[in-house]
Amino acid sequence: MSGGSASPPATGLVAGRAAAVAADVDRLFDRLLAVPDDPRRRLYEAMRHAAMDGGKRLRPLLVQAASDLFNISRDSALRVGVAVECIHVYSLVHDDLPAMDDDDMRRGKPTVHRAFDEATAILAGDCLHDLAFEILADEETHPDPFVRIELVKALAVASGTSGMAGGQMMDLEAEKASFDLPTVTRLQQLKTGALIAVCVDAAAIMARIPPEGRMRLHGYARDIGLAFQIADDLLDVEGDAVLAGKALGKDAAAGKETFVSLLGVERAREQARLLVEQAKAHLHGHGPEADLLRAIADYIVERDR
Repeated sequence: MSGGSASPPATGLVAGRAAAVAADVDRLFDRLLAVPDDPRRRLYEAMRHAAMDGGKRLRPLLVQAASDLFNISRDSALRVGVAVECIHVYSLVHDDLPAMDDDDMRRGKPTVHRAFDEATAILAGDCLHDLAFEILADEETHPDPFVRIELVKALAVASGTSGMAGGQMMDLEAEKASFDLPTVTRLQQLKTGALIAVCVDAAAIMARIPPEGRMRLHGYARDIGLAFQIADDLLDVEGDAVLAGKALGKDAAAGKETFVSLLGVERAREQARLLVEQAKAHLHGHGPEADLLRAIADYIVERDR
């Protein structure tokens, strides 16, 4: 691992915790999405198809990693991570629809509208969105109602026009206009970075850290969010579609500007590494409890999917 950190190698530490978190996420989804014996069965099956058995689970892992800083219970961190994952998965289900990206494969299996149908996919996405806030509002997530409502607000802001959905709208507009680097950066800070940031912020909210005490964590989240997107843009050009579990090269085919098209491969790769080092520098006041956050920063640019 680069950057002189004394923390363990990124891939090993992240892989071990990620596998455990992924298993916990699937177990909770299995419980929350138990299939009823009534006409809603197909809807639940579509939600399970979208949410279970796949994906990097980076967002639940980030919630767990940030929670390590504050001794937040694993159960609370898991529930918040699953809420964020619900929003992420719903966005993928809708993003894959013919009206948007019209993708056939996601996470190595048919997209929901291909495995089921478009109407069911729309409803499955809607219900995953709703489930996120149902989870956060439940006292099982956190005993303090003021913490729960702050979590609800934070995820709502990160999901809407000032976050992910706003970035997705900019992404649609990118097919009709030529965006410069600041605009592409803003697009990705909203589309990808907002949900990544809320994962880290959620741990501070559960620990009742006031907003002014979260600035370094915000800096960490901002930097890894951009590094993640640059790495995604590099994988879109250089990656393996089988490993990625989805079609690659679609941005270039659609004529969209990306970090790679604007910076070139080598400058984009160097920018991602600089962002990772910058992200880890925001954690300099923490000890081993931040090792997983440091490792995730490195993993973001080392991954192959």
